[in-house]
Amino acid sequence: MSAQHPFELMASDSKLIRGDRSIGNGRQILFITGFLSKRWGNKSKALAQWSQEEGWGFCCYDVRGFGDSEGQFTDYTLSDWIADARTVLTMLTDNDHLTRLPQASSHPPAPSLQSQAPFPGDAPPPRVTIVGNSLGSWIAWLVAQEFPIVEELILVAPAFNMMGERAKTISKERLHDWHTAGWMPWDDDPVHRDWLLSWKWVEESETYWAKTFDNLRPVKTAILHGEQDTVIAPEGSKRFANELFRRNPSFPLALQLIPGDHRLSNSEHLELFRRLVMREV
Repeated sequence: MSAQHPFELMASDSKLIRGDRSIGNGRQILFITGFLSKRWGNKSKALAQWSQEEGWGFCCYDVRGFGDSEGQFTDYTLSDWIADARTVLTMLTDNDHLTRLPQASSHPPAPSLQSQAPFPGDAPPPRVTIVGNSLGSWIAWLVAQEFPIVEELILVAPAFNMMGERAKTISKERLHDWHTAGWMPWDDDPVHRDWLLSWKWVEESETYWAKTFDNLRPVKTAILHGEQDTVIAPEGSKRFANELFRRNPSFPLALQLIPGDHRLSNSEHLELFRRLVMREV
């Protein structure tokens, strides 16, 4: 697998966003993780492998407050994670924003990090395909409207208005406690219960959702969503597509609802995912 070069980017609060990037030609795949997910998982590893085979660049990162990036989780909300994506896209646009290439640090198994060769400073900005997963898909959509280098989006189980929708589905008692206490985990599952979310997440989610279709840029977009997804219901992707086509009937969007859950991680799902990335469907 092609060498991945670790990078650090300084955010506006002086905390470091950490990620990995490989050199490639022509096309750059940027992966944006889902909620409470680190940058290296099955999908990102597959993307890195496919990128190496095709000679493309690849990039993934951890949001501030999670994974290898700096900061406390409770200090950040949706707007901060959107800002992190903007910072990474700015790096891809202009390599002068790359602060340094440190020696690789310890983190979960990932493609090789041993090579520390610098990136060419005079290379033209790449054509970027953003692959978003869950909440990362909505973030991908929002930033793609701002950055001309983004030519394509692949959104897997997109969590549009994630926290706003969550606030509509929980009990009135839990909603009241969240609003009055100001903090609440997503749910009581062991994966989530120790990660408290401020009520600001809900407010920001609703605000960004209201702006989701403003100033549309016709970025080629594919949505892949499992019909049995109980984490992020596929109806959200249907509503998104319907509203988008209502506003722009010719928008280049393809929505695929397929058998599967939120993870879409079995061999058939990964093959369809590969074909989307390779532009074979």
